[in-house]
Amino acid sequence: MTIIYPSPIFGPVHSRRLGVSLGINLLPGDGKCCSFDCIYCECGFNHDFIPQQKMPTQDEVLCALQHQLRKMKEEGPAPDVLTFAGNGEPTLHPHFPEIIEGTLALRDKYFPNAKVSVLTNATQIHKKPVFDALCKVDNNICKLDTISADYIGLVDRPNSSYEVENIIEHLKEFGNRCIIQTMFMRGEHKGQSVDNTGEAFVQPWLKTVSEIRPREVMIYTIDRETPAHGLKKAEPAVLDAIGKQVEQLGIQCKVAY
Repeated sequence: MTIIYPSPIFGPVHSRRLGVSLGINLLPGDGKCCSFDCIYCECGFNHDFIPQQKMPTQDEVLCALQHQLRKMKEEGPAPDVLTFAGNGEPTLHPHFPEIIEGTLALRDKYFPNAKVSVLTNATQIHKKPVFDALCKVDNNICKLDTISADYIGLVDRPNSSYEVENIIEHLKEFGNRCIIQTMFMRGEHKGQSVDNTGEAFVQPWLKTVSEIRPREVMIYTIDRETPAHGLKKAEPAVLDAIGKQVEQLGIQCKVAY
């Protein structure tokens, strides 16, 4: 079942990786807006969910967030994390840096122990205001499914110019101020394998992770229905084995099945 999230606030929901998460969706509430068109995205393919609404304004986001935080302060539950996610890529919002500043201020006022997280595909980190804003959040969670350009073209499907080598160089600039998030899966798409769990994919990815030196790595697999058929979950034993190799690099790794 495809999921299109309300905008600008949704939840709280229970995240496999983050706990009690209050979602912040900077994108239209009636469709997708993303610089990737991943074949495994729970929000479906971009062309099937073209939004008619506009992105919420900076004021709309922060007012709605304050209202929800006040409610949670009075009624519970307390959030573990405020998560920028939703119907696509949050850093595409033209006022993403200013919204991050406002969110951090509201977090400090209402739930100072909560973390602020951003789930990003990292396509906009070459822009200094976006890069600087991501450096300020607690969990800057950047996607890096592989270092294979062919695999990225088949699975992540960027809809603009994307060179993974350039993304990696910017991720190195983050260093321990970022978390690398990687989807591992098996199966086929359009007659081609999408299995990135083999050594030919894992070893170059591990080498790159070692060079980036992130604070943490999160690896996961398919959890919900996907818009492309023929995709399969990676087995827990496979994910655990990859996770152990990450930890052998001296980097913390969380695995979600």
